Amino acid sequence: MLIASPRRLAAAAACLPALLLAPVAPPASAAPTELPEPSPASIARAELAELAVAQPHAMTGYSRARFPHWSDQGDSCSTREVVLERDGEDVLRDSQCRAVTGTWHSQYDGKKLTSASQVDIDHVVPLANAWRSGADAWSTAKRQQFANDLTNPQLIAVSATSNRAKGD
Repeated sequence: MLIASPRRLAAAAACLPALLLAPVAPPASAAPTELPEPSPASIARAELAELAVAQPHAMTGYSRARFPHWSDQGDSCSTREVVLERDGEDVLRDSQCRAVTGTWHSQYDGKKLTSASQVDIDHVVPLANAWRSGADAWSTAKRQQFANDLTNPQLIAVSATSNRAKGD
């Protein structure tokens, strides 16, 4: 089991798109943030080499609620809404920042989604895996930061069915 800081977990997550997923291009329209680029392979390998290997932590006390997610990102937008706009095409939002139209391409199963209700925002490093890897010792603020990380390639829009089938 890997014990890692949020930065190192994100570095590990950065390897996954290059290894498992097709590249995700940011939408042509302006979005609040762009999808972070994965680290170059040499940097990711170096950061991964620094990870400590340890036994998995117990799941005792784990709950997704211990990772406050979909935090306010300003302009009435939650982290979820920011990712929906960033990863979607032709996304229009209402006055409460909810995506009311748009299309999304799910990297996990290739589905084209036309309703935000069909889209889940996936934590590439699952929250339960982060817990087993040391997040059980993090502060709530640090877990919240990890669960809402828009800086590293940790959050992607995918079909709800593929995300839920993947599990943690």
